[in-house]
Amino acid sequence: MQRKWFQYWFNSPYYHILYSQRNDEEAEFLIDNLTAYLKPRLHSRILDIACGRGRHAVYLNKKGFDVTGIDLSEQSIKYAKQFEQKHLHFFVHDMRKLGYINYYDIAMNLFTSFGYFETEKEHVNALKSFRKSIKDDGKLVIDYFNTQKILKNLTQRETKTVEGIDFDIHKFVSEGKIIKHINFEHKSKHYAFEERVQAFTLDDFERMFAKSGLSITATFGSYNLDPYDAIKSERLIFVCAKL
Repeated sequence: MQRKWFQYWFNSPYYHILYSQRNDEEAEFLIDNLTAYLKPRLHSRILDIACGRGRHAVYLNKKGFDVTGIDLSEQSIKYAKQFEQKHLHFFVHDMRKLGYINYYDIAMNLFTSFGYFETEKEHVNALKSFRKSIKDDGKLVIDYFNTQKILKNLTQRETKTVEGIDFDIHKFVSEGKIIKHINFEHKSKHYAFEERVQAFTLDDFERMFAKSGLSITATFGSYNLDPYDAIKSERLIFVCAKL
């Protein structure tokens, strides 16, 4: 099977260089607000889906929860495993494939770690796996960018210089996807990567959740958990329960 863009890009050290501004304070702020809202019991089992290098998972564990992080990137999981302990574990795993059933109190998919697949069916299959992983009274949290604001304010071209590397970034919309082409040179070698994320709206999520056996119990528009506003909000955050 041909490797997808996310299998190349998320496994690259340059991905982490470009997005190195994603700091722990931001992750901890979101987790503090989500846990204050959800009120999970101490030692609750939490699944961090597409956990990356584990910044959310590590902090959840520090707050007293039993946390499992999964990600498709072997390099990210290799990095995250240095933080493993009795109640914190990381595994290479495809979110579309089922893991534990009726096991977790909360499953989280944070920082637009969704929308990567080609078909709606693949996304629905992933949501079904998320649903099956949580207990009957469990909760699913999905944190996505606010597509409507992104499309309205799309910066087509920009250059970001990080650690001496000039990343030339070209963003555009095609076939219902927000696409980002990333080109740069490092040590006399040219690199080219891309990101392709579905431009899912609130209506799209409502349709996919219904197909997946999930219902929305709350919707927020920021990491401060402000109400969602289609025009102004930076994020589109869902809290879902099993139907």
